[in-house]
Order: sequence, then C-alpha cells, then structure tokens
Amino acid sequence: MARPTTKLDLIEASNSGYESLMAFIDSMTERELATSFDFSEDEKKKEAHWQRDKNLRDILIHLYEWHNLTLNWVPSNQKGEARSYLPKPYTWKTYGQMNLFFWKKHQNTTLEEAKQMLKQSHEDIMKLAESFSNEELFSKGVFDWVGGSPLGSYFVSNTSSHYMWALKKLKAHRKNCKTVK
Repeated sequence: MARPTTKLDLIEASNSGYESLMAFIDSMTERELATSFDFSEDEKKKEAHWQRDKNLRDILIHLYEWHNLTLNWVPSNQKGEARSYLPKPYTWKTYGQMNLFFWKKHQNTTLEEAKQMLKQSHEDIMKLAESFSNEELFSKGVFDWVGGSPLGSYFVSNTSSHYMWALKKLKAHRKNCKTVK
C-alpha cells in the first residue's frame, strides 16, 4: 500500500491497518502468545527493536506510546505552548533510548491493559487527525512548529506505517513459532 498523501487516504489506511493488526492478534494461538519473541537467528533482523520487544504487549505499548507523542505534541503547539515532538532529553539520534524507556516503563502492564490503551489511543489519534483539513495535514509550511514536513507525515508514521511495522513483526514471530519444535 502506498504511503497516504491525503486526509482520506490517511484515515482509510490507518483504520484499515489497525483493523488488520487487531484481526491478526485475534488469530494468534496460545502458543504464539506464550512464546517469547526471538529473532536472534535472522541476520536480517539486527535493528534494536528486533531484540527489544519480547511479546505482543511490548509491541502494543510501543504503538500506544508513539500515539501519545503525537497526542501531546499537536495540542500543546496548537495552544501556543512550544513543545518538541520527542520529549527531553531525547532527540532523533537517541530515540532508541526513548523506546527502551517506554519498554521498561510498561513491563508490569498486562496484555489486556495494553490492548485497551492502544484501542483508546488509536481512537484519539484518529479523532485528532479528523480535526484537520487535507491542506493542514498534507501541505508543508502550514504550521511553524512542524518544521519541514507536513503534519500528516507524523500521523502516517504513527498509525498506518507503524501498524504495518507491528504486523510484519508479528508475522515473523508466527513464522518462528512454526519452525521451532
């Protein structure tokens, strides 16, 4: 699927991606849910997240926390309260450390809590996206606080693109579960 470039595409891709992710999760077996993620044998999976996330809860919490980055950043800046997208002390060079912070923060969060948190944050981020016009979302320079990218690119990255990332990871886990006896 092509990266959304209109509000309509963003809404459709985000909702479709979320529904696909939830349908896949609903299809996961008890064995898949109980087996820790382990991608250490796959030389192509060397990015930090392949080692960080150990189960479905970790993925859902990651999505939830990134939703919250947008849900906090946009309204603050709309009210004139200058806020950077990533919370201090993190930068785009150190956001991996932030992801690890999110992971550690939620090690006592249950899977059911994570599902509910993600469901609510998905609804909230979609509501926020709906509040903008196509022009506001996908034209550069509309909001000074966004920088050089259109606002919609943040929504795309934290919804449809992130849902595809999560689904890819869960499918890789399912494949691993089938090959391990």
